[in-house]
Amino acid sequence: MFKAWRRERAIRRVQQGDGRPLKPLRWWQVPFGRSLFHLYPSPDGLRPGTYTVDIKHWGDKDGEISADLYLDGRHHARSKTPAAFPVEGGLIEVAMSGFGLKRCHYVTAEGEEHQLVPDPKSSAGRRARLEHDHPALSRTIGTVSVLMLVIGVGLNLVQIAEPLSQIPPIAENLGTFTSPVRLPFWLNFTLAVGAALASTERALRLRYHWLLDAGGN
Repeated sequence: MFKAWRRERAIRRVQQGDGRPLKPLRWWQVPFGRSLFHLYPSPDGLRPGTYTVDIKHWGDKDGEISADLYLDGRHHARSKTPAAFPVEGGLIEVAMSGFGLKRCHYVTAEGEEHQLVPDPKSSAGRRARLEHDHPALSRTIGTVSVLMLVIGVGLNLVQIAEPLSQIPPIAENLGTFTSPVRLPFWLNFTLAVGAALASTERALRLRYHWLLDAGGN
């Protein structure tokens, strides 16, 4: 029920588009966080147009991130994220994490989900091409990303547990905990950078786990 309420709230935020043309993706925008994802016409003809989601990750002057929806290259709608755009046969849902996109999916009225196709020129498109051309290397990179996040989350929990256990009510009832791990600043910093890179890599594939990737934020 909460999910349905959140979806309805996102739908109410959608604003009508102004019809302007979609600007091409420039090379200098790729490393600075502009993403394009496409939903192509359905084979059955029920969804005849091509929808394109355009997201600029840096947001506006207030830090709010919006998604723009284009239909056949013309501005169709706009919404703050998380966004839910009504389209033929369902919704296009867009959501962000601290390191990029965590969701850009077409959800049918029956509840089936299909990830939109990243533009080939975008960072996500280049990552998808690596997965297609070099699947073994792609799996290795994905595994390393998960390991970096697991290590980072685990070490953070162990190091945070000690000061938390010294809070009087906790210490009186459960006792105190002495962390067996005391990392130097440079290693903590290195692990934090590694976790950030891992979360960014996973965001390029729209992979997100509330514990792993939120822990990298």
